[in-house]
Amino acid sequence: MSINKAERERSLAVFVDLENLAIGFQNQRKIKFEIQKVLERLVEKGKLIVKKAYADWSRYPSYTAPFHEAAIELIEIPKRSQTGKNSADIRLVVDAMDLAWSKPHVDTFVIVSGDSDFSPLVSKLKENGKHVIGLGMKGSTSDLLRDNCDEFIYYEDLERQEQNEQQLATDLNSYLPPNLPERQREVFSLFIEACYALRRENHELLYASMIKDTMKRKKPSFDESYYGYRSFTHLLEAADNLALADIERNPKSGTYVVTRVCGEREAKVAAAGALPGPAAGAATGTNARHKGAPSRRHR
Repeated sequence: MSINKAERERSLAVFVDLENLAIGFQNQRKIKFEIQKVLERLVEKGKLIVKKAYADWSRYPSYTAPFHEAAIELIEIPKRSQTGKNSADIRLVVDAMDLAWSKPHVDTFVIVSGDSDFSPLVSKLKENGKHVIGLGMKGSTSDLLRDNCDEFIYYEDLERQEQNEQQLATDLNSYLPPNLPERQREVFSLFIEACYALRRENHELLYASMIKDTMKRKKPSFDESYYGYRSFTHLLEAADNLALADIERNPKSGTYVVTRVCGEREAKVAAAGALPGPAAGAATGTNARHKGAPSRRHR
């Protein structure tokens, strides 16, 4: 199967300027920065190869446990009075550039900070052919840094995404038969999450290999046989039979491609004002399939 460059799995290096984020949260009176939300979004973009966070950790003891649990390397930066104001920034820049030159397979760098001081780093990484993603808070992110990145993600949007995924999990029940075993519900929920993650990355055609890779990044222990399917192809066919997705054969490779995911058509129609929401789509589309309408899979 031929997959173009934009569809290949990225290798990401993540660098977290915790002090900048912690100060931003204090200024906006938010409870706490949650690194897991960040990693759940980034894993949709590719494989996380390197994860480092910089801070005087004695000042942020509540963050050490969740960062350790996420397998992030904690880089200790002593008190500013001993090392100078920008010591964490300098160490992050040195590590990022060293990685850019020594590990050519790492093609995407994520700078988790809103500090404008990182703008020259972003420019230099781009000069070296790296794709740069920034991530920070709306109220404390420099326009200079944001506009210099290839992509920028606001932390607040991650919170909205989490709410949308919770709603998706609720809506998914309306698409599934009530007697479906719990394991199948679990795997199809992961399947839909992976498809929507790829849609967020602007993939129009979802190749089977791309979906499986995304599912494994989201849940490294994923194995379709655990859920009762002999192969990933059989899982895709089951999703099609349940109207969770429309699949077609790729004419070149003969493997499946997902062309539609449940909820997409309904959402478009609802946005146009023709339907009140996903439930109406489920009544006209999915439920009709459950009542005996044949699968629309193309061989």
